[in-house]
Amino acid sequence: MSRLQTDNLLSAGSLWGLIEARTQATPDALFAVDDQDRELTFREYRDACLKAAAGFAARGVSEGTPVSWMLPTWFESMILVGALARLGAVQNPILPIYRHKEVGFIASQFGTKLLILPPANPKFDYPQMGSDLAADRPGMEVMVCDQILPDGDPATLPPAPAETTPADAPVRWVFYSSGTTSDPKGARHTDLTLDASARGMASCLHLDESDRIALVFPFTHVGGIGWLGSVLASGAAFIVVPAFDAKTTPVVLARHGVTQATAGTAFHQAYLAAQRARVAAGDTSPLFPEVRTFPGGGAPKPPQLHTEIRDEMGGVGIVSGYGMTECPIMTMAAVGDSQEALAHTEGKASPPEVAFRLVTLEGKDASIGEEGEIRVKAPQLCRGYLDESLNEKAFDEKGFFHTGDLGHLDAEGFLTITGRLKDVIIRKGENISAKEIEDLLYEHAAIEDVAVIGIPDPATGERACAVVQTATGESPIGFDTMVEYLKGRGLMLQKIPEQLEVLDVIPRNATGKIDKKGLRETYKDSERPTR
Repeated sequence: MSRLQTDNLLSAGSLWGLIEARTQATPDALFAVDDQDRELTFREYRDACLKAAAGFAARGVSEGTPVSWMLPTWFESMILVGALARLGAVQNPILPIYRHKEVGFIASQFGTKLLILPPANPKFDYPQMGSDLAADRPGMEVMVCDQILPDGDPATLPPAPAETTPADAPVRWVFYSSGTTSDPKGARHTDLTLDASARGMASCLHLDESDRIALVFPFTHVGGIGWLGSVLASGAAFIVVPAFDAKTTPVVLARHGVTQATAGTAFHQAYLAAQRARVAAGDTSPLFPEVRTFPGGGAPKPPQLHTEIRDEMGGVGIVSGYGMTECPIMTMAAVGDSQEALAHTEGKASPPEVAFRLVTLEGKDASIGEEGEIRVKAPQLCRGYLDESLNEKAFDEKGFFHTGDLGHLDAEGFLTITGRLKDVIIRKGENISAKEIEDLLYEHAAIEDVAVIGIPDPATGERACAVVQTATGESPIGFDTMVEYLKGRGLMLQKIPEQLEVLDVIPRNATGKIDKKGLRETYKDSERPTR
């Protein structure tokens, strides 16, 4: 079996062209089913996009119109994407966790003409936020969408945007990444930068028309649009869940025969907990009997989790990718990779045209197996930032993009992520990898989840602090027990955390990443423990 499967993937010179190509190829095949058992075929999806496009055109949306939207993971969100693609608008999907400050900054910098928001819910009043922001931005219209989009006659639509090549593709997307700066950073993408990532992912997972993909995270994330591209290219179908729930979502995915159980560590932990609860209740059958892989991304996986998922739930285990808003899914594991590669790496360059440069902390090019900052050139790399002043520092002297992540490549080209530059804990001048410690602690029976952070220390510069979540049915691990465990695993004394904090739940954001920034803020002023 070839590592990559590409023969079955459709291609086009734009997102709208891909929607049309898929509709022509498999018009009556399932495109998506949701948690309410609503279904859409590819033909129905295309037709709904056309009607919505006509509706938006009647409201003044046309080629180049900057449209910001913040909607849950609904059918209507995917239809909105297709409608705006048909019109050639510039889309700015916004994560639903953003509030006045972030959305206001984005709307001003992006020049939003139309802001599309969901109705209010018990947690937040989105329409009120929209009204507040519009009061200071006279040229911005706000539309509240409660799963109903504007409707019009497709016969009134102007011609579709022209098909393009990667070299001349216009910017059609701006995704904002919170990063580590005070303001979000707007990464400029084309349909074809996103398509390069989507096709790479589909080829590694060997997606085809039989696949059912769990869409369980915010569709406004760059990964949501990436998965849309993968589905359109391969003919697979979505199982759409607007809000992930650890108890109810696995039931929905099981009911609809999930084969690709996305989307990262937090989700995979929930699936594993559901499988274990099933077994504890006396049912030893697999929760997801059709599952082939557990695609992951957003953050490196604990290797132990891959093994547990594979052994207890079936399929090949976690098949993960590595990417970021600026350069989505630049590496991807493949279904035929070795178990060692699946457990410990994030796969190879995806697509194969991706080029890496790893640079050590001392500034020299890293050799095979040597840790360095990951820098990248890739067909899916963004066209720089909307704020052009950020571009100079974003790229190195050879034109490679600074990811800020640390890792190493082996002789076969597999990439292992070892941490973030900002996660390197410098204790008495020695670099300590947070991920190395996290992977070891994750394997302890008493620990369900873990984050290791650096805290300012007057004596050592920084000290390592382990923040852990206790596993169900276990007693919290004590500091001395943690120390002895890590010693027993062969961790050098200088790397053993000098502080231990136990939380009910490790905080993660909407896409499943641990909120280390928040944890650092919480514990930055904590006193040095006396032992």
